[in-house]
Amino acid sequence: MEKVFCPVCRREVQSDHIAHLDLIDDSITPLLAVNAFGWEPGRDICMDCLTRFSRVRAELDKVFPDFARQELKILPTPMRLDAPPRWRGRGVTIAFIDAGFYAHPDLCEPRNRLLKYVNLVGKTNPDDLKTPQISSWHGMMTSTVAAGNGFMSNGLYRGIASEANLVLLKVGEASRIRHSDIERGLRWAVEHKEKYHIRIINISCGGDYEETYLTDKLCQAAEDATRAGILVVAAAGNSGHLPNHPVLPPASSPSVVTVGGLDDKNNLDFSDNEMYRSSYGPTVDGLQKPEIIAPGIWIAAPILPGTPTAEQANLFSQLEHANDHEMRAIIKRHPGVDADLDQAADLAAYMIRNIVWIKIRDHNVISGHYKHVDGTSFAAPIVASIAAQMMEAAPALKPHQIKSALIKTAVRLPHIAVDRQGWGVVNARAAIESAMQMNQPLKERP
Repeated sequence: MEKVFCPVCRREVQSDHIAHLDLIDDSITPLLAVNAFGWEPGRDICMDCLTRFSRVRAELDKVFPDFARQELKILPTPMRLDAPPRWRGRGVTIAFIDAGFYAHPDLCEPRNRLLKYVNLVGKTNPDDLKTPQISSWHGMMTSTVAAGNGFMSNGLYRGIASEANLVLLKVGEASRIRHSDIERGLRWAVEHKEKYHIRIINISCGGDYEETYLTDKLCQAAEDATRAGILVVAAAGNSGHLPNHPVLPPASSPSVVTVGGLDDKNNLDFSDNEMYRSSYGPTVDGLQKPEIIAPGIWIAAPILPGTPTAEQANLFSQLEHANDHEMRAIIKRHPGVDADLDQAADLAAYMIRNIVWIKIRDHNVISGHYKHVDGTSFAAPIVASIAAQMMEAAPALKPHQIKSALIKTAVRLPHIAVDRQGWGVVNARAAIESAMQMNQPLKERP
């Protein structure tokens, strides 16, 4: 049968798998025009792309009708990965190992899903989760990227595992996370696995040095966690631009799902996907790392409340949506938040608006509560959240089976070296389907 090229996903498909123009509803044409740069009105697309864009349009119309009529600054993570909303990580606990944390409303409202917080490098004080600290922002963002419910955005910027439970393990400060303390975090999670039903550990930090997994204690702790039935997901690191682009422990461990970064250009088009500057192997043991990649830039994450950054974002957002005659008064009500705007308060409204637009762009502001961030620190929790979906859908699966399903369903980018991307871009929907197939008794499998 003849094969035809799809201008959206850039794959060759069977001719009977093509959606002709009469099947492309006018309601999805704007989405295609904005997000599929290889497509032009009047061109056919494949059935898979039609289905995907139709789902996105339906979700926007149903849940975010006002937002659907506006320009999308940053696409929500579940939407860009086509993650099925049926699975939200229910019954799965993800342990996060990071420098610090904050009890953000996206994790605690309307139901508090934080099961435990432990400071492994100092005294554990639960009130620390309510106090913004310099070490809080990174762990707050990684945990909400995976499991936030989007409470501060009416559900728009939720994580894929938005109903998973969390355990937060503080192993450092903003300026320092030690090799041995990450190991302590892993050992704690294994020891308390049964009590908190920990199925996944996300590690968005790395050790101090390269070492063979055969002797490195941090790698050995990661291997022990896998043997205990916990899936370990780790960020590959952001050193892909360096000559040796090292992958450090625990990401260099064989059983760990190591995640590199994808730059999907904040759209739904496949044709212009590129690599983020993530680290890659081979490791000192000759292992291929990362195994898979996920978006590592243009990721929506909450801004740490009670900080100057939060004050600025709130001011920028107010001014962005204000009428011209309101802008001067808004700036006057917020003296000292932004020095440039203080000085510009008496300028013409169009000049103030230009300054605001530049500020929003330069500060990566999405709204008064969210900004977009980058790094494999945020690619890893995206994969961890998809793993939580898989575990909800197929609870009997073991870590090596989850890893296998993630790898075998990933989609390789044809123009990127295999060393950089591993098996390719994580495919949430296909990975869940593969996990469910594995979960069936052998006699029930087709």
